[in-house]
Amino acid sequence: MDAAAEPSRLGPASRARAWDRLASEQFDVVVVGGGVVGTGAALDAATRGLKVALVEARDLASGTSSRSSKLFHGGLRYLEQLDFGLVREALRERELNMTRLAPHLIKPVSFLYPLTAHWERPYVTAGVTLYDTMGGKSSLPHQKQLTRSGALRMAPALKRSALVGAIRYYDAQADDARHTMMVGRTAAQYGAVVRTSTQVVDFLHEVDRVAGVRVRDVETGRETDVRASVVVNCTGVWTDQMQHAAGTRGRFRVKASKGVHFLVARDKIPSDTGMILRTEKSVLFVIPWRNHWIVGTTDTDWNLDLAHPAATRQDLDYLLEHINRVLVTPLTHDDIEGVYAGLRPLLAGESEETSKLSREHAVSRVMPGLVAIAGGKYTTYRVMAADAIDAAAEDIPTRVAPSVTDRVPLVGADGYYALVNQAEQLGLRHGLHPHRVRHLLDRYGSLLHGLLAMGDRANGGDPSLLEPVEAAPDYLRAEIAYAVAYEGALHLDDVLARRTRISIEYAHRGVDSAAAVGAQMAELLGWTDEQREYEVRSYIERVQAERDSQSVDTDVEADKRRLAAPDPRAPRLAALGTG
Repeated sequence: MDAAAEPSRLGPASRARAWDRLASEQFDVVVVGGGVVGTGAALDAATRGLKVALVEARDLASGTSSRSSKLFHGGLRYLEQLDFGLVREALRERELNMTRLAPHLIKPVSFLYPLTAHWERPYVTAGVTLYDTMGGKSSLPHQKQLTRSGALRMAPALKRSALVGAIRYYDAQADDARHTMMVGRTAAQYGAVVRTSTQVVDFLHEVDRVAGVRVRDVETGRETDVRASVVVNCTGVWTDQMQHAAGTRGRFRVKASKGVHFLVARDKIPSDTGMILRTEKSVLFVIPWRNHWIVGTTDTDWNLDLAHPAATRQDLDYLLEHINRVLVTPLTHDDIEGVYAGLRPLLAGESEETSKLSREHAVSRVMPGLVAIAGGKYTTYRVMAADAIDAAAEDIPTRVAPSVTDRVPLVGADGYYALVNQAEQLGLRHGLHPHRVRHLLDRYGSLLHGLLAMGDRANGGDPSLLEPVEAAPDYLRAEIAYAVAYEGALHLDDVLARRTRISIEYAHRGVDSAAAVGAQMAELLGWTDEQREYEVRSYIERVQAERDSQSVDTDVEADKRRLAAPDPRAPRLAALGTG
């Protein structure tokens, strides 16, 4: 099918058309930043009937939005901080996304809350009961009270001495990078121009107002002006830098908090459920993730490189120390298969402890023609996006309709439930195990048809694409081809770290897959042998730099080691940042 007939398709052809449109058209809104809030703002504006462009200097979800705890949740710990409004709002969004907007991407997950003293049970029960009900009607099961024996049958990994009983409750989780990318594709489906590797290098001004942005194509070095009635700054931890570039300080300040997670194989922690454990400062999650557990997170100040936050050995020691307090068989550094570090964009307040800074979001009309939004949490992205476009409406000369994104499912949601019931027939038709089909449906939803067609010989496809990726058998080669043709992947890192999660789900962290995936992408994107070799070498050196950073104890040294690796996008990225 012609790419022009599939507006949600973010491939090489749509990329070329998008550049022409950026250079020649007048937009109502230009959104800067391709994280979940930026893609959400583009979707919100497009579904209001506005003419929208979104530009991102790196890749969709390349920053904070691919490095979260992978939870779509209300935030149980915020109840203890009496942040009832945030929790209520997030719980409503959780239900809306699970049932209507993205049922293919957002799934239930259960957690065990171990009780360490008998007096805790009524206190924690009251909190979890409130959590179960304050968001309104929920499709998730309510809490269940457990004795110590009942909890240990559910989670035999726990020491008997670590608990006197437990409460089981439910939340939701999502692959954050895939979800953000799907929000971006949905924005494109409704007419938004969505373009990655497109960096804002300056702001356009007319008299006393912002009138658009000047952008650079990071891949070619070309530049052009993009004119708009209003620019919306959705750059997260880069918010302050972008506001400075526009010639203003803005009305709020954003502080970066580093959160580190590691992954271990599922058999390292025998349990039928995830866990949430109290720490001195916050909570520690043990989250089921396919064949792994995600353990996290830390919460520490970060003032170094914003594009590549680095985990230290001290961060990993902290996580290991706290999880090992409750495990029968302790984890060691040798058990860790994947590590990732992300930065939360927190609104700075009077306290300088990042664990106490606000997770509420703030929207500001920084100056005529420029709106900024920051703070918040992943789960409330849709509300944040709607608030940003509401604020931007003041600068748009035509009438702006109210937000409708609470009634706009993401691409792939339509028909998802029927396809789940047809998993066995789909598997037989394409020679795939039903388990594999269900795994694909939870990543692509009803878009799965386009992916499977790539391997359908009867329709001119290549059956070899339905074979597993080298050294990463949970993924098919068709997923690599689809990432390039439909999902806007331009570099090896885009595929191994975000379109798939090979970089954190395998002990080799993608190194053993890099050559094969690089060769496949080279053919699809027309790379020269030199380009292909550079992409593969850069990725391998990136993994080594991350391993090196995780062997030292200080942020400064870890940052230095992480930045030693080449970045395929960095040679042409200007000093402004990655907004």
